[in-house]
Amino acid sequence: MEKKAETATESENHIAVFQESTIRRVWHNEEWWFSVVDVCGTLTGSVDAGAYWRKLKQRLNAESNQPVTFCHGLKLPAPDGKQRETDCANTEGLFRIIQSIPSPKAEPFKRWLAQVGYERVKEIENPELASDRARELYQAKGYPQAWIEKRLRSISVRGELTDEWKARGVAEGKEYSILTAEIARATFGVTPTEHSQLKGLDVVKTGNNLRDHMTDLELIFTMLGEASTTEIARRSDAFGFVENRTSAKEGGTIAGNARKALEAKTGNKVVSKANYLAAPSAPDLLGDAATAKPGKPKARARVKAPK
Repeated sequence: MEKKAETATESENHIAVFQESTIRRVWHNEEWWFSVVDVCGTLTGSVDAGAYWRKLKQRLNAESNQPVTFCHGLKLPAPDGKQRETDCANTEGLFRIIQSIPSPKAEPFKRWLAQVGYERVKEIENPELASDRARELYQAKGYPQAWIEKRLRSISVRGELTDEWKARGVAEGKEYSILTAEIARATFGVTPTEHSQLKGLDVVKTGNNLRDHMTDLELIFTMLGEASTTEIARRSDAFGFVENRTSAKEGGTIAGNARKALEAKTGNKVVSKANYLAAPSAPDLLGDAATAKPGKPKARARVKAPK
């Protein structure tokens, strides 16, 4: 049951939102662990949350005359899309840290932590709640309903693929990242890192999931590449990293050929600069300005995708 809950909310497993601030997190040892740097940045508004945490950690170590033992280095998605070791603390550890940070947001943040923990327990008991929560969060961010349904479906397709990799002897972490990059390169002609850079996600200092910034077509071709890879791996009975890498290339090629055929027919490129990043003149950005109706301002302005 827990595995299904995690699969249903791939992106939300690593991101939580407190008062429009992004907090990275990971499920570890049967509880949530949160990025301490993200928490410090949220509570203090510091332009360099990493430096703030380093100084605070030094003070906490000096006060207790021993190292801070309630933090653990766990891997979380970094701004460049890679998994990097980050100081994380569970709810109890964060309460200790919060007591040392003078901030008017401290009490609301404590209540938020308690609610997040409660929601996780309920989702393990009923995995459908995880999908409902993800849907509500995307809706709160202003994503179109049709896009949300595709995004949730893409999470399911991705979960099925990673389950297959795990069963076929592929190591989580680096090997998953390499295989994912192979599928993406064959599908779109660019790696996930290059795709993120095209959308401007690399210039933002908080973790951004590339798929949360994809257009409808990008999500569709991503699903096709990953679903094809899963089916090929099963049919060829691929085992281990090398054989599954071949399946990944072949699955991505199927999606890539379909993309090229569509581009040839429409004259439009599928890979787009469109994203959901906040703009100075609007709360967020999304997609193609051509679909916006003049005279009716929306919460989200669309950015024109290149052709």
